[in-house]
Amino acid sequence: MVTALTVVHVILSLALIVVVLLQSGKQAGLSGSIGGGAETFFGKNKARTLDGLLSRLTTVLAILFIVVSFVLALIL
Repeated sequence: MVTALTVVHVILSLALIVVVLLQSGKQAGLSGSIGGGAETFFGKNKARTLDGLLSRLTTVLAILFIVVSFVLALIL
């Protein structure tokens, strides 16, 4: 069981790294400032964009990573 959880932990950590690196920066030059202004008007549709999906996926992966870390800490 420990081996399976360790494998899941490594996969979650790699997935979390990839998802964070795929996200665009908040201040990506001029386009970031224009996008930030447009986000206030079109904030409802952010969940449908790639950035919204990656943000939600980052949250889910981080929660799963923390839970598996706690379980591994309790087992070991």
